[in-house]
Amino acid sequence: MRKTFSQFCEAIYDTDKPSDTPLEVGRVGKDRRKSAPERKRYTKSGGYKARKDIGTNKPKSQTVQQPEKERGSARKTQLDSAKEERKKAALARIAAKKGGKPAPEKKKTPSASELLSKKTAKTADSNYKPQKVRFSGPDARAKRQKLMRAGEKELERRVREVEAHKQRKKPEDVELKNLKKSWSK
Repeated sequence: MRKTFSQFCEAIYDTDKPSDTPLEVGRVGKDRRKSAPERKRYTKSGGYKARKDIGTNKPKSQTVQQPEKERGSARKTQLDSAKEERKKAALARIAAKKGGKPAPEKKKTPSASELLSKKTAKTADSNYKPQKVRFSGPDARAKRQKLMRAGEKELERRVREVEAHKQRKKPEDVELKNLKKSWSK
């Protein structure tokens, strides 16, 4: 059943009788989304400040790039220069025919991809030396471990010699404390 406006108002403002019109209670406009200029901005000082351009519509001249020249003027100059080139070439051919000389060769016009591609030769620094790759290939891990173990064995041998000299024993008889080998965990 539809209500008239006056009936609706009576239902709202008459607190004694229960209303069959559901009313939302709470903040007014809580679902409203703010537009971009209305959103608050965070400042360096730690607070929020409203944007200065709230409520003002910027003109198109500020938001959209405006044309600098008349529409089609670039194409017109391009066509004029092409026409001029063709005229010069035709005059050169006529002059060559009259003089009995071969016609001058036509200049090759570059294609679009040639015009767009910027070819700059990249030169390496003259002092550059490529880094030597010590371990590469499928057996790189094995090579690295082999070198590391050889170093550890040499270190152990030297430590044994020093300890043997202190203890006045043979290097093979010296028992080392805190000897850690990478291959024995």
